[in-house]
Amino acid sequence: MARRRTDAEQQVADLLRTARKSLHMSVAFLSRMDGTTQHLEVVDSRIPIPMVEGATRPQDTTFCQAILDGDLPAVIDDVRKHPLAMALPAARMPRIRSYVSTPVTLSDGTLYGTFCAFGFTSDKELTARDESLMKVLASAASVVIEPEVRERQRRDDIDGRLGPLVAAGGPTVVLQPIVDLATGERVGAEALSRFPREWGKGPDVVFEEAHSIGRGHEVELLALRGAAAHLDRVGGYVAMNVSPQTLLTPGFTALLGELPLDRVLLELSEHDPVEDYDTLTRVLLPFRAAGMRLAIDDVGAGFSSLRHIVVTDPDVIKMDRSIVSGLDTDPVLARLVESLVTFGHGCGVEVVAEGIETAAEATALRGLGVDLGQGWYFGRPGPPEALAPVAPALAEPQPA
Repeated sequence: MARRRTDAEQQVADLLRTARKSLHMSVAFLSRMDGTTQHLEVVDSRIPIPMVEGATRPQDTTFCQAILDGDLPAVIDDVRKHPLAMALPAARMPRIRSYVSTPVTLSDGTLYGTFCAFGFTSDKELTARDESLMKVLASAASVVIEPEVRERQRRDDIDGRLGPLVAAGGPTVVLQPIVDLATGERVGAEALSRFPREWGKGPDVVFEEAHSIGRGHEVELLALRGAAAHLDRVGGYVAMNVSPQTLLTPGFTALLGELPLDRVLLELSEHDPVEDYDTLTRVLLPFRAAGMRLAIDDVGAGFSSLRHIVVTDPDVIKMDRSIVSGLDTDPVLARLVESLVTFGHGCGVEVVAEGIETAAEATALRGLGVDLGQGWYFGRPGPPEALAPVAPALAEPQPA
């Protein structure tokens, strides 16, 4: 069964049909040239011929390449007049006798391939005007195909970066201390993924890109395994981030079944949509019954967190740094934090503040009743061996 064309391919087919009919030829096609191979991507023909979409042939044996190289003219009214053309396989089978070809270039000037039409009889009526028509149609085809080309390039680029990373075991996982604001003692740590610096992309972007090409679960599960590997190397609990979609995979369920769940805090981001709360709750139920705790991350950064909190009944809410940074001098932020603390404690939920960078912020948060904190003030993310309890003095109120 023939593969169904995409919308873009059908639009190109319509352009090819216009070319074929306008030039009174038998076949028109769009090819992609990758440097060594010609790929027939879309073919429009009025008769059955041995040219099928998806077929390939060596690029240097084609009329298209000879025309691109300047060895043959773009408009050939009679192939038999050109010994070079007659020496090519296409001149013998299926006995091409007239040919018109023009390059297809993308908006950045790169060559994509060729837009061509041919007939099985010579045609003395073919002129430069026909080449002009083909150029106009080829330009229209390039506009149609470019979005898919760019998307394919984007996917290939992401896959090319992720492949070696996955083969090497996944991202590097570092730990950031989580501290009891009342005592200054470390009670746990959050596991954070780090990707190669030369990528120039934050973890959220990398995970999003991975999901966009169907490799998100794979990369997330490797990150979770990296986080789980730290459980034997540090005291306290380890907070691990997971997206709702990965949470529902068999691989996630299998991984949790291997862990000491009483030392795991599972974090769901406020930013990640949940399509099926009932299924999510059902998957988590046996693990939570075995001691695993659930946190809603990034609370305060948007509007979906309240829905997450109400439906999932978490053990912990983590306030986003956007409402923590500068709250010691911003009464509006302080009031918002106070409201979240009241709400959380009223629901029996522990409240954690993220992104604490100064002693003044830590002092203000403790005064508002926030239970735990993390941020650069208490320690930057690093390897397990660099993780140590924070001295109580660091969390003491500072003199006015």
